[in-house]
Amino acid sequence: MLYDKTLTLHYFIRRFDRPKPNVKYHVEDFAQLSGKNRNTKYDSSMEQVSSLIKKYCTFPAIEKVKLFRLTLFNFLTGNEDMHLKNYSVITKNDITSLSSAYDWLNTTITLKKAKEEIALPINGKKNNLTRNDLVVYFGKERLLLNDQTILSVLNELKEIIPEWKKEIAISFLSKKSKEAYTDLLKKRSIILCLV
Repeated sequence: MLYDKTLTLHYFIRRFDRPKPNVKYHVEDFAQLSGKNRNTKYDSSMEQVSSLIKKYCTFPAIEKVKLFRLTLFNFLTGNEDMHLKNYSVITKNDITSLSSAYDWLNTTITLKKAKEEIALPINGKKNNLTRNDLVVYFGKERLLLNDQTILSVLNELKEIIPEWKKEIAISFLSKKSKEAYTDLLKKRSIILCLV
């Protein structure tokens, strides 16, 4: 975020697919990869997202760890809008991988009456997700991550929670939204056994 000459605050986004002039990387979102469109971007599941990674990524084992981390992060932050168009693959130097993450937003506090915890179901569920659904079923059984990798991702998230709370406290959110965000983070951290 930057201020202009009139002291108006602006939010700028750097494109991850165009690092410099005349350089453009090929990007396809998961809706395109699965034959969906903006009207059917919710007609999928995280299991299908995992299958697309296996099918299209050069090193799917690495990308599945990224997907696991991203899924837990979105659950913790209350991002209920990670549909197929918010996942993409990018190809650089003949290597296809998950693109940088984008469209991260705590929709739970912005939508007020959120109906779901995630956009695409895991284990057939969008609500009342448990550690078993997210870690055991999705991480271990579906993504085939080993115990050491899962523990590493969980520890990584656990270690950043104190900093996360500090960032929420100094954010531009209202006092009420800061409290709601911190409360959500605490509740979901407990579900994942991160506290």
